Amino acid sequence: MKGKLFDVPRRALAGLSALLALAGVIMLTAMADSGMQPLPASAPDGEFSAERALRHLESFATEPRPIGSQAGERARDYLVRQLRSAGLDVRVQRAIGANSSIGLAAFGQVNNVVATRRGTGSTGTVVIAAHYDSASMGAGVSDDAAAVAAMLETVRALGETKLRNDLVLLMSEGEEDGVLGAEAFVREHPVGRRGGVLLNWEARGVGGPSLMFETSRNNANLVRTFAGAVPHPRGDSSMVELYRLLPNNTDFTPMTKAGFSGMNFAYIEGSSRYHTADDSIGFLDRGSLQHHGTNMLALARALGDADLPALRADHDTTYFRIFGTMVTYPNGLVWPLAGLALAAVAGLGVLARRRRLLSVPRLAVASVSAVVPLLLSAVLAQGLWSLLASWRPEYDGMGGLLHRPQLLQGAIVVQTALALLAWYLPLRRLLGPAALAIGALVWPALLGAVCAQLAPGASFMFAIPALACALGGLAALLLRGPAWRVAAVTLGAVMAAMLLPALARNAFDGMGLALGGVSALVLALFGLMALPPAELWLPERELGRPAAIAVPAVAAGLVAALVAGGLAMDRFDAAHPGRTHLAYAMDADTGTASWISADPAPPAWTRKYVTGHDLKALPPGYARGQGLWTGPAPAIKAAGPRVTVLSRDGDTVSLRLDAGRTARSLTLRVERPITEVTAAATGLTSVTIPVTGTRAGTWPGEVRFRGLPDSGVVRLTLRVPQGGRFRVTAIAESDGHLAVPGYVPRPPGLVAATREDGDLVAITRTYTL
Repeated sequence: MKGKLFDVPRRALAGLSALLALAGVIMLTAMADSGMQPLPASAPDGEFSAERALRHLESFATEPRPIGSQAGERARDYLVRQLRSAGLDVRVQRAIGANSSIGLAAFGQVNNVVATRRGTGSTGTVVIAAHYDSASMGAGVSDDAAAVAAMLETVRALGETKLRNDLVLLMSEGEEDGVLGAEAFVREHPVGRRGGVLLNWEARGVGGPSLMFETSRNNANLVRTFAGAVPHPRGDSSMVELYRLLPNNTDFTPMTKAGFSGMNFAYIEGSSRYHTADDSIGFLDRGSLQHHGTNMLALARALGDADLPALRADHDTTYFRIFGTMVTYPNGLVWPLAGLALAAVAGLGVLARRRRLLSVPRLAVASVSAVVPLLLSAVLAQGLWSLLASWRPEYDGMGGLLHRPQLLQGAIVVQTALALLAWYLPLRRLLGPAALAIGALVWPALLGAVCAQLAPGASFMFAIPALACALGGLAALLLRGPAWRVAAVTLGAVMAAMLLPALARNAFDGMGLALGGVSALVLALFGLMALPPAELWLPERELGRPAAIAVPAVAAGLVAALVAGGLAMDRFDAAHPGRTHLAYAMDADTGTASWISADPAPPAWTRKYVTGHDLKALPPGYARGQGLWTGPAPAIKAAGPRVTVLSRDGDTVSLRLDAGRTARSLTLRVERPITEVTAAATGLTSVTIPVTGTRAGTWPGEVRFRGLPDSGVVRLTLRVPQGGRFRVTAIAESDGHLAVPGYVPRPPGLVAATREDGDLVAITRTYTL
């Protein structure tokens, strides 16, 4: 039988009050999760000051510092001087770093700065790590110079304080080219082989709070230390579970694989400037630098005096914040809480059935049908992104990380509300609000149980709100008096309001509109749990056909207006530049040169260099792809790389490669798959790594060596199982196009795209071995 959960006088006012209360909770949660105010240089000596750290950035982080560059060498010299003047024992570790991925073996000569502060009675080593190299497109102030500057300011703030444990500062090189410095550190350095507790610092934007987004396994005691020591902890265990599922990595990855336990931190707002020329001092959020450093200093003191072996644990911990307070509990409670959520939802359904508010068949239909708004909201969000990328192809090159996405994010919010209305309004008359509200809770409760099995640290995001909503519904059915019932269902939805919109916001910041369906799905879950308060706002009588048509129509119109406004607001200009890719490649064998762009729709500046899609002039083995733009380019004077066969033994061939003294890196493309590569350079220990799979869009085997020795000479030994003769193309790469006649730098409003071969001058030679 159809029924109503509530019989409340002036229900519209009560419903509006309930929704305003939830909106207030969302706003307060956002305010509590914000970053910090930067402290001036006049702050007390024992405190971290963003202004003091900023002075270091102004000294070493004003230009790109890719691995092997002169700018990187200048930065390294500055860091070494500063650390030695602070009294630390400083060594520079020179080694070959290595990393293997599908069809690719990546190597690089790295120069890691390792500074040690001896403890008074060490129980182990605390390693604070960040990388001082940057992507070649920009100065990398946030990624990752801000963390390096924070390390210098942390050392200063520690002053003469005696710490129990050894403190090691690792400023690695080659992170941007495959975490090469960290890999070499754990393979060759004594501290890296010994292990310890690691604090790694990163960024995927230019602002926002410093989030603890990743931990090693069995993190219970580390999280307890973090929650107790850091004055402004941010982050939650759902981020840890999500990051463990993603293919992304930082220096944290090879170090924890080698046995380090630890925590990983980053800020992620303003991600449209990530890996671009706008990752600069001018766009750095000083509060983010302050938050990074305040947390770093607090953890250095706490872990520096801790009994490090006692921090070992045999389980993970769930952790999250509620109004500024960090809540933690062992993962042993995850399944009980998920079970309670399922039981509470089931109990609510039983009680509602006894009160004749619903029937079992109607509840079953409502439960199954509630998947519709979840899927529809995600489909609408991804459909909107497809439209945006087709209307403005530059967005695709930005990976959905837009400069001013607020109105477009608002469109996704309204689309999600539209998906909920499209499901709720037609079924409200057929099934009744009680069946729909309780049936909707089945999905977050089920997700809580699924996560309890697959990703325990994320279960709280769904199980706790579902449990709270179910308990609120039970209280509303048991309490007497309209006001108490309204208060019960409103309080029941408070946990959902505190957790899920914040999760959606983090997904928007970290993944952008290209994966807006994730945020839409989370918002739809929140909408399902907010149904009882929203139901109060609807009239008691059923909506007539005009109203049922008008409400979705208004929502659709609002989406269109937000999209139009968003596109108008997010136009590219000097302060919010677009991106474009341009590379130069010359085949030294033929003297033929080409400009190349991977832009789907090159802007006017790029179209001066590329004219069509003729790939015939590209060197053998050079990267190809559907839609690649090319154009004729003037040849420059360059000898090109030299490849010499040193020895051959069955399917193994040893080569000497000379890229020349002006090249910063070298790529070798092989027309057959390779299964193993050894790299060697004078004075460095050789490294051998396996290779699986083949590269797409070019010849199947590829070897890279970044940060070449000054001589430009390296030795590579390849295993090519098919045997016989085969071709290789060697590509010597140097930075910048200024040496190419006729090149004019980008105008204001354009920056280099993040594609790795952008702004490189590539000189190739092809050999048959």
